[in-house]
Order: sequence, then structure tokens, then C-alpha cells
Amino acid sequence: MIALAVHADWSMDPRKRWMTVARPAGEGWVVQAPEPVGALETWLPRLRQTAGDGGIALGVDLPIGLPRAYVQRHVGVSDFMEFLRNLANTPTFFDVCATLDEISPDRPFYPARGVFGMTRAAHAAALDLGSPAGLSRQCDRATTQRPAGAPLFWTLGANQTGKAAITAWRDWLLPALTSPEPPLLWPFEGGLHDLLGHGRVVVAETYPAECMRQRGLRLRGSKRRQSDRAAVVPAIVSELAALGARPAFDPADGFGSDPAGEDRFDSVLGLLGLLAVLTGRQPDFIPKDPWIHRWEGWVLGQTDMPSS
Repeated sequence: MIALAVHADWSMDPRKRWMTVARPAGEGWVVQAPEPVGALETWLPRLRQTAGDGGIALGVDLPIGLPRAYVQRHVGVSDFMEFLRNLANTPTFFDVCATLDEISPDRPFYPARGVFGMTRAAHAAALDLGSPAGLSRQCDRATTQRPAGAPLFWTLGANQTGKAAITAWRDWLLPALTSPEPPLLWPFEGGLHDLLGHGRVVVAETYPAECMRQRGLRLRGSKRRQSDRAAVVPAIVSELAALGARPAFDPADGFGSDPAGEDRFDSVLGLLGLLAVLTGRQPDFIPKDPWIHRWEGWVLGQTDMPSS
């Protein structure tokens, strides 16, 4: 039985890590106000204490998996789960390279800062991945419905996910996987509903912008602007209601005027997408590609395949 549905908007800055929690209530769900994730070492124990013996579906807005080109050239273990656990023995993996000549399979993240010659093509070449496309997983690539996401190992600029991956893998996910009660990772260990039947924490990669698209929502303007967030709140509440969920707080002000408003907004959007899969309104789709199941992972609820 599932006891909690949780979505966390991730950031390398702890002040910008916010989560939204939904609890079953009768035939539906009650959505609590977004709150800080808090200390990473106690995060899962706190959720487990709240959930009791029930399962926890935990969506996180960060990449979980490796691009297949990198695996083919540089990885000698059987799957991503083994690779991730082995990183405990390779702490320098998370050291971001300042120059191209520092890049290696054991230090793939780049660049530490803006420098001459800093291009994704040069990054891919330094890792022997061929073209820049080799840096991306299938779920990172553009579809007919949305543009491409940032590749895992890139760490500079607004359109990057590398720093979030570093802080999440190093500071939270890796310690959690080596703990006495490790979480299960979707889709590497199975489908969402099957995994939740074990009464465990099940972690799935999400993408709030993809959740918006799946539910037919459109943000006009910028999520950094409170008035633009507030304008889409009625549609978000309506979609939650369609999933049998109701907020136990009033989001009408656009999730606040402080800089963390956009993070609270994304945490609710991600929860919306998670609930859609849990309630069957969006399929728990995993492409029939062994690379995705074993290495690359996927974005929860995404049904569109790359357009090229």
C-alpha cells in the first residue's frame, strides 16, 4: 500500500530544494504545502517515519542514469545500479574539470567555469564520445513535443543538470543505496506500481516541464515571475482535482514572492505528474530498450520518443 507521494525540486543550493507531499485520503489525495527537503542524511528516514509501513513514491527533478555512448566506451560493470554503488570507491568522479585536458572517464563533469574552447563538442571529444549527441541519454533528447534537455555531465549555465546530479548522487543517493534500507530505483529495478508493492521508497526521475505538458498546462511568461505562476494556479488546482487530489493550502499567490517560489511551483508540478502515473491517468511507460532499463533510465510519465 502506498502511504506517501512526494516530489522534490532539486538544486545544488539546499535553500532551493523543496518538496511537496501528498497523502491518501479516502478515494483521493490531500496535498500538503511545499516544504524544504532539509538535511539529506535524515530525509528518507523522516519520510519513512511519516509513511509507517506503507510505500513511498518519490519523484526527483534530476538525472538518474548514464548516456549509452559513455557506458560503451568507459564502463565495465553490468548496470547503472552497480556503477552507482561503486562510486563510493571513486570520489574524484564528482570533481568538476576546469580544463579539457583534465577530463577523463573517471572525471567526466565539465566545465568548472567559462573558458576558451568550452563547447559540448569539445567535451564529447575529450570523452571519446564522437558528437555532442553522445553526451545525452535518450530521454534527454528533443521530441516533437519539447526541446532537448541538458546532458548529464555538463555543469555550466542555466540549461545544465550536472551540478544537481553531483550533489544528489554524491550527498544523498549514494549514501542511501549503501544504507540498511536502500530505496528502489525506477525503471532500473522494475515498474513503479510493482516496486511500490514492496512497501519501500521508490525513486523516479521527473521533469516538471514535462509534467506540465503531459497535463495540458501552459505557463505564459516565466516561472521566476510570481504573477505568471499565479496565472496558471487555477489550471493546476483543476488538474489536481481531476486526479482526486486537493491542496491543503492556498497556492493562489503563485507560491510566494521570494526566490524559492519557482522551486515550490516546480515541486507541485512534479507531484502532479507523479500522481497522474499513480492514478493511471498517465501510463507508467518504459521503452522496450535494454539500454534504458539497465543504464540510461527514463523520465516518469514520458511517452514521446526522441525525434532524432
